[in-house]
Order: sequence, then C-alpha cells, then structure tokens
Amino acid sequence: MTRIPALATTVHGTGPGLLLAHGAGGSIEGNYVPILPALSAAHTVVAPDYPGSGATPRATGPLDLDALADGIVAAADGAGLESFTLVGYSLGTMVSVRAAARHPERVRGLVLTAGLAKADNRTRASLYLWQRLLERGDLEGFARFVALSGFGETFFNGLPETTVEPFLELVARGVPAGAAEQAAVVGASDTTGDLAGISVPTLVVAPLQDTLVAPANSRFLAERIAGAEYAEIDTGHVPMAERPEEWQKLILDFLGRHGL
Repeated sequence: MTRIPALATTVHGTGPGLLLAHGAGGSIEGNYVPILPALSAAHTVVAPDYPGSGATPRATGPLDLDALADGIVAAADGAGLESFTLVGYSLGTMVSVRAAARHPERVRGLVLTAGLAKADNRTRASLYLWQRLLERGDLEGFARFVALSGFGETFFNGLPETTVEPFLELVARGVPAGAAEQAAVVGASDTTGDLAGISVPTLVVAPLQDTLVAPANSRFLAERIAGAEYAEIDTGHVPMAERPEEWQKLILDFLGRHGL
C-alpha cells in the first residue's frame, strides 16, 4: 500500500462526527463549501484533502484506495472523533465504502453521492480522456471536457453565452495538482466486495443528468447495501454547483431521521 502524506484537514462545528471524502480532481473547498455551514451547524465536520488537493502535498507515488481510506480515518483521529458518518462524493464514495470495510467499528452511517463501486465502460473512457488532457497540460481542453461530462445539460446550457468562457476559465484554474493521480484511483478500484458487509444506515444519491458516472452506478450501490435509502437529484455530476440546497436537504434529512 502506498504511503501518503498526512492529509491537510479543517474541522468545523461541534456535535456528532461527519467525515467528508471528496471527489477526484476536486477538494473540500470545491466539493463541500456550499453545504459546510449547514453540515457543521449541529455536527463536528472533519474535512481532509487528498494528496495534491487543497494544502495536502502530492504523493511521491501512485495513490491507492486503501491508503486514501486510512488517510481520512487518520484525519478523524486527529480531530478526536471516535465515530462518524462518512459523507462521500464520486471517488469519495469508493473511499468511504472502503473506510467502512476497513474500520467498521468507527462508522455510524454513509452518504454516497454520484458514486460507484467500479468504473463502467463510459467512466473508464472518460478517465482516459481526463488523464491524457492533464498529461498534455491542456487545461483549456480539460475544462471543456469537465463542462460536458461533469455538469448537467440543464445547468450548462442555462449559462448566459457571455459567461461561458469565464466559467471555463474558472474550471481550468481550479484543477488541483493531484487530479490525474486521483482519477487513476477511480479506474483501478473496485469496492463491490465490500458492499454486502455494510450494515449501517446508508443514503445513496443519484444525479440523474450525470454522464461521467451514470446513475445506474448509484442504483447498483443502493441495491447491494442492505437497507440503503435511494434518492435522486436532477443535476449532472456536481450537485454542489447545480442544486446545493436540494443536495444539502437530502443529507440533513437523512442524518436527522437516523439520529446521526
């Protein structure tokens, strides 16, 4: 297992523990800031960044899922959390499921958004383009790829024409240094064998306009995790940008129903 640097982590609020796991090519700031105030209003939210995101330095070698799972749990340790609900997005759903499998005594619940157990053909094809564009340093092309695969048709086509180029420039500027290594973890990982062992309350949220990680992947998770609740949101892969308040409500309602 690859050793990774200690994850730069911020801690917000007080109350029952929430441990966040962000997506590939993302960060805590990019994936969770719109809903952090609501999550931390009644919880202690521990928010670590993977290597190459936020203030965490890049790893010196390839990343792997076990190391990321152990890394976020170590961040919870550092914040004094004995138990927590994992809130995972995209790659973070794989990290969260693996963390639950490796540290079951610590995990009280799971929230899995835009997730997958294993990359399907479409996701693998997208990851190939993602990594090639980054290898070539083509951030302009990468931003356009993200706009087409990451954002829903309704959201992207709804942007005023004069704002499209500034929007793409913003996307390009936000690409973290570790984006390619993080994407490689998605392509290399498979948590299918972990799903049957999960027995904690679980919410699976499927973005219906997602073309990067198709909603069928979320349905797969919900069907194979005993007792999992399933919800849908009419966005692309990035509900935090398209419908943050709706996404936030799904999470908080689930936490409230289960006393998490």
